Amino acid sequence: MDMSVPIQLLGLLLLWLPGARCDIQMTQSPSSLSASVGDRVTITCRASENVNNYLNWYQQKPGKAPKLLIYKASTLQSGVPSRFSGSGSGTDYTFTISSLQPEDVATYYCQHGYGTPPTVLQVIT
Repeated sequence: MDMSVPIQLLGLLLLWLPGARCDIQMTQSPSSLSASVGDRVTITCRASENVNNYLNWYQQKPGKAPKLLIYKASTLQSGVPSRFSGSGSGTDYTFTISSLQPEDVATYYCQHGYGTPPTVLQVIT
């Protein structure tokens, strides 16, 4: 019996999280911004309903997998510089870079999730 799993199916299974609330809408602002080295940068994220602090922040650079920076609204992922921070509760959350560095140029986004930080799978082709 062939027990192999097509990578597409595996991806779908990884995305399916029991108890996850897929109907919650997230609104992030601003959609883009310009800042100088050393500036304090703030991004906000609003959920359509209470996500009970299950809010993660990611950084993504071109051609790279997303990198988890903050989970559970304010917990810094191991190895992430302390200039990154998160705060908030209920429906309103904030991500802050206290002193912008050149290497911080990237796309940042929030993601809600009930549970531990998700695993980001990158398939190398």
